[in-house]
Amino acid sequence: MTKIDKTRLLFEDDIFPTAQSIIIELLRKDPNYSIKREAKNKVHVTCRGQAILLTSILKAKGIPARARSGFSEYLRNDGIYRDHWITEYFNEKENRWILVDADDYCFGNNLDFDLTDIPHNQFLFGANTYLGLRHKQYKEEEILYASNPPTLGIKAAIRGLFYDFHSLMNNEIIFLHMPKYIQEKNFNLSEEEYTELDNLATLLLNPNANFKKLKEIWENNLKFRIMSGALN
Repeated sequence: MTKIDKTRLLFEDDIFPTAQSIIIELLRKDPNYSIKREAKNKVHVTCRGQAILLTSILKAKGIPARARSGFSEYLRNDGIYRDHWITEYFNEKENRWILVDADDYCFGNNLDFDLTDIPHNQFLFGANTYLGLRHKQYKEEEILYASNPPTLGIKAAIRGLFYDFHSLMNNEIIFLHMPKYIQEKNFNLSEEEYTELDNLATLLLNPNANFKKLKEIWENNLKFRIMSGALN
């Protein structure tokens, strides 16, 4: 790590927000594909970058895949569900969607399951987290979004909800982006606005069965799509 410029030790997700930009930068640094790539020639991204990169590789091979956002406790096994991104792909032979974690951050936690086939009860999608908090199934301090200082509870869950919704619509937004109306209110929403999110989250519990309705919301409820943050 001493060979890496100190200005690059922070994650570079905001600089390379898409799989295409990550690959272009990798090839610019070193045009050879190799698992032995030197650290100085790597791109340093979070779980989001790894998830969208794996998703793009699977898509390029003709395998249905999508990035998913939510929260996982297995990152540290300490009872706290931290924001996390993984990949979901469809296995035609087994006729099911399979969750895969491309991030090796948690490999040392003595997991009792396979990260290439994560049980669905080991990962809380944004919708499950949001509704779980709304129904008092989780405590505010159990759900954490890794901002500085950390964002806890329902505000963290709303981030996961929209990250996942946009991912399912093939529009993986970066960490700095959230719907403008939510940013302007600093996540302090009215009960009517929470009810809107309740309806969205309920549909997201089963995105395959509810995809038509989700697409209608995507196309007609523009406030869920108009982002602010970063350059917006």
